[in-house]
Order: sequence, then structure tokens, then C-alpha cells
Amino acid sequence: MQGPMKKLIEASYLTAENAAEYRTILRYFYLQHERMRDYISPEEVLLYMKSIPHYQHYEEDQLMGQLAQLVKWKNLSARQDMTKAKTIEEYKKKRFRYKSTPYTIEIERMVITLEKKTGESFGGSLERSQFDRLLEIINKLDQELSNNLPQSNETYMRLWDDLIHYFQMIRTSTADYIAYINSEQTDLRMQSDAFLVYKNQFTTYLRDFIVSLQRTSFQISDQLEKLDRGSLIPFFTKLVQHRKQIPRLEEISETTIREWEQEFDDLWQTIRLWFIGSELQSSELDMLQQQTSEMIRRITRYVQRLSERHHSHHSRKNDYLHLAKMFRDCASIEEAHKLSSVVFGTMTIRHLKVEEDTTENIHADIWDEDPIVLSVKPRVQTYREKTKPGAMVSNQEKKEALLEQYMREKEQERHLITTLFSEQKMTISELGVVQPFVRKILLNWIGKAMSNKQQVIKTDYGFTLKIHMHRDKETVLASKDGMLKMPDVTFEMIGGAASGASATS
Repeated sequence: MQGPMKKLIEASYLTAENAAEYRTILRYFYLQHERMRDYISPEEVLLYMKSIPHYQHYEEDQLMGQLAQLVKWKNLSARQDMTKAKTIEEYKKKRFRYKSTPYTIEIERMVITLEKKTGESFGGSLERSQFDRLLEIINKLDQELSNNLPQSNETYMRLWDDLIHYFQMIRTSTADYIAYINSEQTDLRMQSDAFLVYKNQFTTYLRDFIVSLQRTSFQISDQLEKLDRGSLIPFFTKLVQHRKQIPRLEEISETTIREWEQEFDDLWQTIRLWFIGSELQSSELDMLQQQTSEMIRRITRYVQRLSERHHSHHSRKNDYLHLAKMFRDCASIEEAHKLSSVVFGTMTIRHLKVEEDTTENIHADIWDEDPIVLSVKPRVQTYREKTKPGAMVSNQEKKEALLEQYMREKEQERHLITTLFSEQKMTISELGVVQPFVRKILLNWIGKAMSNKQQVIKTDYGFTLKIHMHRDKETVLASKDGMLKMPDVTFEMIGGAASGASATS
């Protein structure tokens, strides 16, 4: 278990009083490290400092004091230089050469990366090729596992490094680009008229990414499902053996080997969670698809608002002239009234009100319901609605009658649905003409199944269904109010109350 975090003394030079001088010195050590020069003499550092106009009066004593402080902060390691000692006095002065420590190199590398970031906006991109490359590597890994890993340990370490590299590229670049799109600055720019120039470029870029993502990501998820933890143990063993082959002075303990194995396993589980998810949380891939689709919808809304704003400033003189000609060509006043009702709507009613919850049947259509009569109150200040005291009226009998009618309708629907099943199965292509509410129920079942990986749903009628989609076969679902062309689907009862399900239609 990880203990409490210690103080990172190696980062003290970034916020010290003379941070500018400390950072200049260590930046020089970092640059020399990148050129494969390790131990640097103080004279060379002093010449570099004086070559900078701001430090022309930099003194040697000041440098030696700051080098000693950097050694205390563990940014530099000192080694005594005895090659140039010509006298006993020079040897006693203990001249040193200095080398930057690994912590310092990583800190400077991070600082340089931060310096390259301009402004407060994120970068990133939605690269389709990265998913293709990751899929290619995973397929290659699957092929090597099928062949019992015949190649060298070094080959598989390169394969693992490529796998982690492309996954990190996907994770960071997509996250940064989503953050860039959702940033406040980008949101303000999208609302400006200048965004209309880039709208096609943005929508094409996002649409192509979604198409490629849907094609490639499902293949990656399927491959990750196949490669479980047990099948990867020989591969991880190869990676551990490669690390053990690297010559080291210290002995490699069993604890270190177990830490390596745990590291590989944790990284693999991270990749699986990103693409597949778990029972407790959805995958980051699903979140990426949702956010990308939402970006397209947001861009579309902004473009629509900008278009409406521009359209509102345009002259509608030609529209009004064309409308006037249409009225002029009317043969009678009745025809003109009809045209007016289509163009302007109802002239005498300002508000339309629809009562909610007029029926409990979710499959009922509005034109099948009886109209509701509303009493219109006079709009005068002197009008007062008459009131009279009344008693509490019990509607228990009416409630029971409505409940009984509702249950009877549901039972009729259930009986009709179950009669469509034959031997616990129902296929859309084998159905005849069905009622509209049956079509709505079937589409509702299909919609629920599409959001479920197992494609198993529990219906309101008490039985459980397994949905089988036949995407390669199209059929037509016919009903009294229209025809629906769709992929063929088979509904299979796998549990619950299925009385009457075996009856033939």
C-alpha cells in the first residue's frame, strides 16, 4: 500500500528566491544531457551564464554557491575532478564536476512541454488513423498468442510499447480536443458570424471521425473481449523476461517481478475499461461517441441561430408580393379564407390548450380521443366566478371502474401479443398486418434491447425476451396506418409468465 506523499524537494528550484538563475543553470544541464554529455565543469557553466546578456556580471562565487544548493536539493550530483590537479592546493580545493539527476531531467522535460503550450486553450485532435493502428497492433497480438509467441522477447516488448503509445495518443488527444470544443472561448467563437466559414469543416471532421470510430472501435472491443486476462499471462511473462535480460548491478527480487507483472496487467485493464467499461460504469468510448454527437448537434444549433439572425435582416418584400398575388388569384372570398387559414392560422384564437393525462394508454393517438370542451371566462374586471359550498364527493366507484377497464385493455393487449408467438418465438417477417399499437410495442422492445449488451429485456406483460437482430435481412412490418421497412427481428421468450405464448397465430 502506498504511504503518505513525501515533499518533492527536487522541485524547490522552480519557486526559490533566485528561481530564474537556478532554472537557467539546470536548463543548460538538461540540454547537455540531451546531447549525451553528463558531467559538466563549473567553468563551462560560468561561460554559458555570462554569454547571456542578462547575466554578464555573474560571478564565480555566486555560481559555486548555487551549484552547492542544487546539490542539496538533489537536482545535481557532484563528482570530484582530480584530472586537472597539478598542485596540492588545487587538489585540496576539491574541484567538482556536476551531473543532473533523473528527477531534474524529468522536471525540465515537463516544464519545456508546458512552455510550448500557448494560451489557456487545449489542443488535441480526433485522429481516425490512431484507432486503425491500435486495432492493427491488437490483431497482431492476438495472432502471436495463437502461434504460442514464437518470436523474441524484444519483439514483444516493442509490440507492447506501440500498443501503450497509440492508446495514450487516443486517450490524451481526444480528451484535449473535447475540452477544447467545450471551452468557453470556443463556445463564444461558435456564436460569432465568423464561425459560418468553418461550419462545414467542423461538421465534416466530426462526422468522418464518428463513422470511422463506429467501424473500428467495435472491432477493438470485440478483440479485447476475446483476449482475457488468462490468455495474456504468457505474453506478460515474455515482457518480464525481457526486462530481466537488461543488465543491472542490483539483484532483481521476486517483489520487483510481481510489480512488473502487476504493472502490465493494470495497463491492460485500463485499456479494456476505456473501450468496454464495467458493470459499475460505462466505457470512455461510449462517452466519446456521445460527446462527439453532442458537438455536432451544438454546431448545428449555432449555425441555425446565425442563419435565422441573418435571415431576419433580409427584406421580405418579394415574399409579401408573392403572397399578395396568391390572394389576388383566388376565385372567391371562401377560397381566400382558406388560403388565409393556411398562411396565417386561426385568426380569432390566441392560445390553444391541451389537457394532459386524458388517457393512461401510452399507445393511444391524440386523434382517437374525444374532444374536451373548455369554458371561456369573460375578460372584464367586473366578472366574478360564482362559488358555492360543496361536499367531498367520493369517486371510489368511478376509480374502480376505470381501473377495471384499464386492466381489461391491458389483458387484451397481452393476449393479442402472446398469440403472435409460436413456440416461444416471433419473427417480424412472419407476421401479417398488425395493429398500430403492436408496432409501437415491438419498436419499443427493440429500442430497449439496443441499449443492452445481452439484448435481453423484461416486458410490461411479465415475460422476458431475447432479441435477435438479423441485420443482413430486411423485411416490411405492415400495419393499418403504414408500412415500415426495417431489419428482420426475432423475439424469443426465455422466462417469465408465457401463458398462451405457444399458441399459433
